Amino acid sequence: QAQVSESGGGLVHPGGSLIPSCAASGRAVDNNNMCWFRQAPGKEREFVADIRPSGSHAYGVDSVKGRFTISRDNAKNTIYLQMNSLKPEDTGMYYCYADGKGWRDWGQGTQVTVSS
Repeated sequence: QAQVSESGGGLVHPGGSLIPSCAASGRAVDNNNMCWFRQAPGKEREFVADIRPSGSHAYGVDSVKGRFTISRDNAKNTIYLQMNSLKPEDTGMYYCYADGKGWRDWGQGTQVTVSS
């Protein structure tokens, strides 16, 4: 059964960086739209970024544009979210979502906490 699994979250000071990753099994990440969402405490889950089979990508939250970069390593079948200049408002659970033909799957999430 195809699935995704996140890792790489953690606690970081404001201004710091993290690179959570999402490893897929059973399906190739470069054949599917792969997405990052996040959910802050008490808030709805929001779309952060996606990367498409073509390699093009888009960002859904204005506040992350210029600070976050989504990327893909086909050999490792993994996607990444490079997060720079982190702010306390970036705190939340970050989820990977596979959005492909016949494949819809959420990961369990990885916690990102930005705090001094």
